[in-house]
Amino acid sequence: MYALDLKMNVPSLKVSFGNKQEIDTILDDLKECLETGMVSQGKYCDLLEEKVKEISGAKHAIAVNSGSSAIEAVMRNLNVEGKEVLVPTNTFLATASGVIFAGGKVKLMDVDPETFGVTLDEVKKRATKDTVGVIVVHIGGIVTPEIREIKNWCDENGIWLFEDAAHAIGCDYDGQQAGTFGIAGSYSLFATKVINSGEGGVIVTNDDDIAAKVRLFCNHGKPEPWVTYHTAVGANYRMSDITGAIALSQVNRLEKIIVRRQRIADKYTELLLEKNSNLKIVQPKGKSNWYKYIIILPEGKNRDDIKTEMKKRGIGLQGEVYGIPLHRQPIAKQIGFIGEFPNADDVCSRHICLPLYPELTDEQIHYVVDTLFDVMEEK
Repeated sequence: MYALDLKMNVPSLKVSFGNKQEIDTILDDLKECLETGMVSQGKYCDLLEEKVKEISGAKHAIAVNSGSSAIEAVMRNLNVEGKEVLVPTNTFLATASGVIFAGGKVKLMDVDPETFGVTLDEVKKRATKDTVGVIVVHIGGIVTPEIREIKNWCDENGIWLFEDAAHAIGCDYDGQQAGTFGIAGSYSLFATKVINSGEGGVIVTNDDDIAAKVRLFCNHGKPEPWVTYHTAVGANYRMSDITGAIALSQVNRLEKIIVRRQRIADKYTELLLEKNSNLKIVQPKGKSNWYKYIIILPEGKNRDDIKTEMKKRGIGLQGEVYGIPLHRQPIAKQIGFIGEFPNADDVCSRHICLPLYPELTDEQIHYVVDTLFDVMEEK
């Protein structure tokens, strides 16, 4: 037990680019970009794509400027205009806006309180004759456990499956990597993610046609990167080589990052279970990168009060995933997010995410857990 009267500082997040040697490698690569003038698409984007293909097992990987762009680019090339796509209500707006920007209609689904994902029963319940696609979201690095069943049902009904794996690079279920179950998947490399290049995203797919269309679309419809010859209408969703160099360094040590995050998550779980508490830990069924460590508070506990008190004691709790579901967002009525989603209303309002990043020490982990229970007794 660590003394609670010794106040520590435990930030909610610490963005890291590794040790000095790894940072020096990034700086050397960036220097090369600047000296050669290859600051747009170049070898580092190519190397990043090859590494992501190796990690994911996907046939194609396409580096883009954000995880949001990754979703939209695929949606535009799945021809969703005027068509219905199922999207979980517990997700970041970009999952749905990618469909909307492509001209599609979003129909929301409720979530599984055990995994924060969706179930096959929920997909069946919400699907209609107008449904052309289903998007699943692997929240917090937890691969949706019914992903194979959902994929099989989609195949049987002529519906495509897309994975928003923004949180889930390096995660797998039953030996298969997140992002590779459906027609395509997307990873985010945003500053808060497990792999961080400030901004950035990667699309993965085993579908040759989708890969060709998406790559063409993301480069203004030009088959050759540096030739002003357009065979389609596209946009600029390219990743710069500067971003690619940073992302490549991170991806090269992905497994080490995951091992460290797993160790921290295991320590949290050990300490929480020792307390015999009525906190519910949201546990993955497959391999997780532990982007978030999610626990659900007992009914009657006020999350905002607990977060405020934890902050007073030096502990920042990470942002929720997600605190406000899409159907409760201020913009919901304007863009047609309607329906009743009781599971999402419950778990979105009652969960917290404990600090989790590779630099977290055992002493800090103990302090977080002890402080949380101390605060919960008071609140």
